[in-house]
Amino acid sequence: MSIEALILGKLHKPAERRASSNGRAFVTAKITAAVREGESVFVTAVAFSETAGAALLALAPGDSVALAGALRPGAWIDREGNARASVDLVAAQVMTHYALTKKRKAAAAAAGGDDAAGRGPAPAANRAANHTAGELDGGGDDEWLNGGAR
Repeated sequence: MSIEALILGKLHKPAERRASSNGRAFVTAKITAAVREGESVFVTAVAFSETAGAALLALAPGDSVALAGALRPGAWIDREGNARASVDLVAAQVMTHYALTKKRKAAAAAAGGDDAAGRGPAPAANRAANHTAGELDGGGDDEWLNGGAR
């Protein structure tokens, strides 16, 4: 069973390029995603698409990232006998702060505006991306993403 999901988190350690036994290339990454105050879960991500893999490989540990794809939840037992969550995600799309800034610049240029820093009101063509990835750059006007602040 898998669920289509959007995961927001930070890259835990550098992504790695690998190859399967049949020679198919893919990229793996560990993402730390917050689940509750002070608690987080590791998400093991694998990207088979070249663009998603390249985006993961370009990140450094601690960089913010949003991954969309097929999520498979699971569980494991630690040494003390406690049940722990495991989360695997096949990443179909990867959005980073860098890609969001680039997308905003392109949209601003197309609209004739000057948003070189990637800040300010988002052009109409980019409002959906701003809302979805607002947490990545502190932007957006979503009450939930901004910790209840308006």
